[in-house]
Parts: sequence; structure tokens; C-alpha cells
Amino acid sequence: MDAFKEFLDRIDNPQHRARTEEVLAWVTKTFPHLVPKIAWNQPMFTDHDTFIIGFSVAKHHLAVAPEQAGIHQFVDEIEQAGYDHTKELVRIKWDRPVDFSLLEKMIEFNIRDKADCTTFWR
Repeated sequence: MDAFKEFLDRIDNPQHRARTEEVLAWVTKTFPHLVPKIAWNQPMFTDHDTFIIGFSVAKHHLAVAPEQAGIHQFVDEIEQAGYDHTKELVRIKWDRPVDFSLLEKMIEFNIRDKADCTTFWR
């Protein structure tokens, strides 16, 4: 979590900071082989130098970015969870629970789908 300390310290709202820290710690614990890093001023996790998942904070939500393929693969589950989404990210409103099982599926999908990927993005 040291990789994210400065990022977390810049989140003014204590509840938003705690939620973001909870999610980042969960990913770190659940997927210890993923490399935590900050790029483009956002926390993300990589595997063999390829992007797996990223996060960002906004006033009303925590954004989860599993790339477009990750959104497409789980669009029904994302909508069933009550989350808004675009082609590139899922918005988890601060007052909504995090669906960690869905997050786990998205990360596992990207790890498998990008196992032979030699670029950062798809």
C-alpha cells in the first residue's frame, strides 16, 4: 500500500479516502502477484507490465477501470449491481456497497484474457 500513500493522502473526504483504501487493500491482498503503481496520477495494478485494473476518485463516486473488454464482459452484472458505467469505467457511488465478487471477476478475467498480452493496453 506504500505505492498509494501519497494518492490516498490527497483525498480530502475521510470517508472517500477510507473506501478507496479499503478497495486498494482488498486488491493487494486478494491478488498479491499484481504490481501496484501510480500512473496518470491514478492507482492501478499491472501483471507482467500490462494493465489489469485502475481506479480514480470523483466527487460522487469511485471509478473502476477494467478496460472496455472488462466492461463488455460483465455489463449485465454491473447493471444488476446498480452501478453506472461508460465504455471504459464503472462508477460506484460513495453511498453504495462495493460488490467485491464482481470486482474479483473483472480482475480475474483481465488476468486470464491478457495472459499473453505484450502491451500495456489491449
